[in-house]
Amino acid sequence: MSLLIKSFVFVSNFLNHHQLPFCLEMVKLFNGGFYFIATEPIHEERLVMGYVDMNNLYPFVLKSYESSCAYNEAKNLCYNSDVVMIGSAPDDFIKKRIKEDKLTFKYTERIFKKGRWRILDPRVTLNLLLRHTQYFNKRVYLLSASAYAAGDFSMVGAYQRKCYKWGYFPKVTYASHEEIMAKKNNSKLAILWAGRFKKWKHPEKALIAAKYLFDNGINFRMTFIGGGEMEDYLKLLTTKYKLDTYVDFTGYQTPEVVRESMKKSDIFLFTSDYQEGWGAVLNEAMNSGCAVVCSNAIGSVPYLIKDNVNGMVYKNNDINDLKNKVLLLARDSEIRKKISINAYEAICDLWSPCVAAKRLLELSEALIYDDKVFRQYIDGPCAFIGKKM
Repeated sequence: MSLLIKSFVFVSNFLNHHQLPFCLEMVKLFNGGFYFIATEPIHEERLVMGYVDMNNLYPFVLKSYESSCAYNEAKNLCYNSDVVMIGSAPDDFIKKRIKEDKLTFKYTERIFKKGRWRILDPRVTLNLLLRHTQYFNKRVYLLSASAYAAGDFSMVGAYQRKCYKWGYFPKVTYASHEEIMAKKNNSKLAILWAGRFKKWKHPEKALIAAKYLFDNGINFRMTFIGGGEMEDYLKLLTTKYKLDTYVDFTGYQTPEVVRESMKKSDIFLFTSDYQEGWGAVLNEAMNSGCAVVCSNAIGSVPYLIKDNVNGMVYKNNDINDLKNKVLLLARDSEIRKKISINAYEAICDLWSPCVAAKRLLELSEALIYDDKVFRQYIDGPCAFIGKKM
């Protein structure tokens, strides 16, 4: 435990499997001084998708929504703790501590997912000024869970020289390179897409890429894990493209089943546009040794992916770029293997829950010591953000 910091509170809507590994690392570091405050029950939609209600499973979770007594206890914890990190939760939990200049991190994805033109709405601008910009002279810092968040906030003058890289930190599994590649001993090239079938996630682009592989004589199997509003359309498109014997739809699966599917897959396609705030499936696919082809619009991609090194990045809406990169990986097993191993190592060595927790503690110590622009890390969690995208 730090000599300076004895207590740390993480406030968010509900605990999920993308946050749990980081929380467990914080529990180790603080030995009873870490709390996760859940402000609402897990959504029914998430339970249908296979999520577990984790709010009731761990002793470090305080459910502020259960009673007025629990709510007040949560507010007191937020005020009295040495450090608070707040995600999807009301600012009511941190107003008092910010007023007294106690170290506070705002943990957020980008705010203009549907376009920066929204800054033209006076109501949006006023809300941002009140919730973020007005704290320019306080110890309030941005943990940017999107490569585009700092740029969004800079439009209202918020968090100038106070932004650090952050993200989501799903469970990391460790294996030898040989073990990783042995799981991918497929008779046909295995390609995976996983997520909700939302328009902004563009699962149809994966089918367009599949049609391109089919036209070029590639022997493959593409699996879609998930469900949602586009399911009927995707199945019709599959038939239209004559891909019924090449494509499977499994429906929603538990996070554990999704990870096992990733471990067996050669290529993972991540096709979302700018509305994908982070996209923790990217961490998971990389840790599973997939060669990932992903859109540059996704919030996690500029942080996690070095193009042609540990993944392939295509320009959002450039369907030819997507098709050509998928075809290249399909044809060249050596490039695919190199990218797969590099992806695995990037998550294990840099973007892991353990690294994130230790770095956040070090960052917190530095800021309490009045190092107002902590620059120790040049990449990964808690790296200082100079250039804004």
